[in-house]
Amino acid sequence: MLSTDELALLEAIRESGSLSRAAARLGKAPSTVSYAARQLEARFDALLFDRRRYRLQLTPAGHLLAQEAARLMQDVSRLTQRVKQVAGGWEDRLWIVTDEILEFDTLIPVIRSFDALKSGVTLRITHEVLGGTWDALRDGRADLVVGATNEPPVIPGLRWFELGVMDWVFAVSPKHPLAKAKEPLERATVIQHRAIVVADTSRKTDVRGYGVLGGQPKLAVPRMRAKIRAQCEGLGVGWLPRDRVAGLIKRGDLIEKKTVDPREPNLLYVAWRGDHQGRALEWWLAQLQNKRLASRLVRGVEVDATL
Repeated sequence: MLSTDELALLEAIRESGSLSRAAARLGKAPSTVSYAARQLEARFDALLFDRRRYRLQLTPAGHLLAQEAARLMQDVSRLTQRVKQVAGGWEDRLWIVTDEILEFDTLIPVIRSFDALKSGVTLRITHEVLGGTWDALRDGRADLVVGATNEPPVIPGLRWFELGVMDWVFAVSPKHPLAKAKEPLERATVIQHRAIVVADTSRKTDVRGYGVLGGQPKLAVPRMRAKIRAQCEGLGVGWLPRDRVAGLIKRGDLIEKKTVDPREPNLLYVAWRGDHQGRALEWWLAQLQNKRLASRLVRGVEVDATL
């Protein structure tokens, strides 16, 4: 490892091109800088400075040493900062997994507020669907899950609170055969038409889907936005978040249909493991308990006609 003085010497010679100018830049006598340069070469048993030309330059070996030494110094600086960060109660990183039913756009203001803390904590935000969200917490692929659905499963150290309630609407394209069907739609009528579902990302074999009748054909898509688009295009039918498609229904891009078997609202949860709680996690939990933010997350962003 090079000292700070040795690294500064390499940089001064590389940028100034002479011992005298490097010495002036470092505030040292030229003889002192020349001696330090020879000592550095002796230490590495390599020619680091090309003294044959008018300008003093680093040799290829000198350039390599300067570059790698600078990188190592940055690594040490970052490691020092991370050690202080963790010693101060902040996590090294915080992994947040949201259910895909929530939208990343609604989290952007929260991320900006967190950045303003200058905590040094690295955020990682990914998403899962349905059972996959709880799996992420159970398997250690999440420190915090937001928007998880269904009752919290049995997970050691699990802690949770309710985020809010999401309402649903059964909607079809004006082009779909069910658009003109008599209401309320009977189960036997709905089951004849393909359901659009967002694919469950659970690693288990008993994955599930909401609002799908037994024996009903399905088209699985990766995101809720894709599901909304598919239903607007008449590729299938299904339940959609009411707040997100209210505008599409108002403009006639989707038609709300009453059914004999209405879907119950979904309770969404925030959950974490109580044995891994640092200052970053505590900060996020405090934000998510704010009713205005929770409502904004659950309502989401209303989808426009162009999707």
